Amino acid sequence: MSRSPRPGAAARGASDRRTIAKNRRATFEFFILERIEAGVALTGTEVKSLRESRADLSGAFVRIEKGEAYLVGCNIAEYSFGNRMNHVPLRPRKLLLHAREIRELDKKVKTEGVTVIPVELYFKGAYAKVEIALAKGKKLHDKREDIARRDARREMDRGMRRRR
Repeated sequence: MSRSPRPGAAARGASDRRTIAKNRRATFEFFILERIEAGVALTGTEVKSLRESRADLSGAFVRIEKGEAYLVGCNIAEYSFGNRMNHVPLRPRKLLLHAREIRELDKKVKTEGVTVIPVELYFKGAYAKVEIALAKGKKLHDKREDIARRDARREMDRGMRRRR
């Protein structure tokens, strides 16, 4: 006798990904080397505030201390209907990763001179997740190359539209 999946099980799949906030400057300021998905330990009012899309990742980074990873500098605004028990907007939030993953990140940060930054904050089903990335800082000339490449691509697209 085959059992049907739990109700709502399909709703928690990978296709049910709702973006809350993106770190748009991340790709401009850094070369992204590797991406990792991590859970975030949140309080109730933080989750409610995220459902209102009231978060900012600019200037945020990941710090590894005593075998645990923390998201630092991520601003989740206070919940608009919260009371005096509302959360602190800029508190460090624990990232939910396997110990092996944290050790690998820590080793790469210490040896290769890379940093760990958040790229995107989103809901995957009912769970808040953050996509973190190992990144290496860009120099000024790298940023100029990116701008020139983007402008050239824009010009090509305009030319193609005019031809049609």
